[in-house]
Amino acid sequence: MKPVDLRSDTVTRPSPEMRRAMVEAEVGDDVFGDDPTVNRLQERVAELLGKEAAILVPSGTMANQTSIRAQTRPGDEIVCHADSHIYHYEAGAPAGISGCSLRLLPGERGVFDAAAVRGAVRPTDSHFAQTSLVVIENTHNRGGGSIWPVNAISEIRAVADEFGLRMHLDGARLMNACVATGKKPMEYTQYFDTVSMCFSKGLGAPVGSAVAGTKETIRRVHRSRKMCGGGMRQAGILAAAALYAIEHNIVRLADDHANAKRLAKALAEMPGVQVDPASVETNIVFFDVEPRIGTAKAVCDALRELHVWMLPVSPQRVRAVTHLDVSSQDIDLAIRTLQGVLTQRAAA
Repeated sequence: MKPVDLRSDTVTRPSPEMRRAMVEAEVGDDVFGDDPTVNRLQERVAELLGKEAAILVPSGTMANQTSIRAQTRPGDEIVCHADSHIYHYEAGAPAGISGCSLRLLPGERGVFDAAAVRGAVRPTDSHFAQTSLVVIENTHNRGGGSIWPVNAISEIRAVADEFGLRMHLDGARLMNACVATGKKPMEYTQYFDTVSMCFSKGLGAPVGSAVAGTKETIRRVHRSRKMCGGGMRQAGILAAAALYAIEHNIVRLADDHANAKRLAKALAEMPGVQVDPASVETNIVFFDVEPRIGTAKAVCDALRELHVWMLPVSPQRVRAVTHLDVSSQDIDLAIRTLQGVLTQRAAA
């Protein structure tokens, strides 16, 4: 039986149509800059995000970290949220690769404000790390797929300009924010010096992310990509999948959002669960299980035996992420399975 895999939107597999595009892709050697499909993708991404240039990289982590390295110096400090992906899930790379420390800000569901940034900027004194970069993650993973308000970003940009700081957007799920709000990507990206976006999450490609920015910044990102071993040869096979994803899989993200909201609404009526359906803005659902039900891992183990896969992310918290490989019927099955498991454990 095929599982309903809600662990992450990274588990998506390329559709037959995407695979066909990959097989038929015209390729060259991207390290030499002559892979026509990669070049076409980079031009398309730059256009989509409103930037001068873009570059294909293998992963979202490399996209973020090459952007950081291109815009900082060792000993600098980066301002970001305490729940940021660059802090929790990128192996200490800001320190290890760029020699930078992180100034971690609080804020509800991954969103901080301009006043917090202003308060975090270090004095221009030799005793202190020098603040050089602000990183915003939109949508915010650990915030439950939360969407950043454009006005908050605009206000932070004004503070960044006042202090001569650059800004990077971790836009791994930026298209989710755009579809959920109806905003064009440039309504967000105009405030940032660099932007990353991921093709292998909700957009359904097997591999790849991109960074966009000015031509000079992307030149520096290109060198950092080489240092990190991210130069690829006949990468047009991967670029073709990303191009297919951009053209066919953005608008349909609305289906994922609808499925996530329906799952959260159903969870709110189940025993032993704490969840706020109103907080589900895109495709990520977090819910807490009460200790009387057991641990998050125990609940996920019980669900897995019944072919519904979710991810325990803390002792009592579970994450479920909808994506293009999860249909409305799959959500029906997940809801029935959850109801059975939670009811049984509540009665035990």
